[in-house]
Amino acid sequence: MRAGIQEIIESVTGSTVTRAVKLGGGCVGDVARIELASGKTVVAKTGDADSGLAVEGMMLAYLRENSGLPVPDVLHASGEILLMSDLPSGGGLDRATQEHAADLVAALHNVTRDRFGFEAETVIGGLPQPNPETVSWIEFFRDARLLYMAGEAERAGRLPDRLRARLDAMAARLTDWIGEPTAASLIHGDMWTGNVLSHGGEISGFIDPAIYYADPEIELAFTTMFGTFGDAFFSRYNEHRPLAPGFFEERRDLYNLYPLLVHVRLFGGGYVSSVERTLERFGF
Repeated sequence: MRAGIQEIIESVTGSTVTRAVKLGGGCVGDVARIELASGKTVVAKTGDADSGLAVEGMMLAYLRENSGLPVPDVLHASGEILLMSDLPSGGGLDRATQEHAADLVAALHNVTRDRFGFEAETVIGGLPQPNPETVSWIEFFRDARLLYMAGEAERAGRLPDRLRARLDAMAARLTDWIGEPTAASLIHGDMWTGNVLSHGGEISGFIDPAIYYADPEIELAFTTMFGTFGDAFFSRYNEHRPLAPGFFEERRDLYNLYPLLVHVRLFGGGYVSSVERTLERFGF
């Protein structure tokens, strides 16, 4: 544990640290379950001063205050450490748990406003995520998501020029496939399996958010990219918020271009080929 971190934990919790057990995940830093002399446990996420942990803490607090989505309590958030309550985990995502997830996510998406974006820049995977408040979803998705992250991936040397040109061509024709939602929904923004905690046959929490107000279909699409949720989730979600025709056939892959570009920026490799396959599927 880095110098000064233990002192912060003990000051915030009022108890002595007895052990730190490293946990998986932590794209932007190290994650550990901290055992305290009081008998309680907390979770500490630590990183560099520019790792975005303070922003992550803000996002968790926003979800706590503005939705019913179960998230950890934020005990302390700064540039170098995010200290949170320890949620029960270790369960799987069976049918009943996915149905519970659908109830929670549909309720989250019912939190709406009239502009897309957010009042502050957020982060996804440690990367800055700009959120200019925008009346048009298509404009926001085009400029602040697809073209912005394509530019970041290109500057990092991980998105070839030839693909950038094809992506630009597709972005100019988004209205061929998507329309304007009636409202902007609050989304978690990074809902893959590693960020969904379950215990005792139900969802115990969602972690590592990348929040903003969006077309909720972009969130639903992302849950399918790594197989987080399946038929049980979508059947239950559809009872709460019916999906318009064409989501699975077209819009899902279109919306997943954004998380794919995030992964291209972070990792390159096979994610570049995935972007290319999507562009080919849409005729670019």
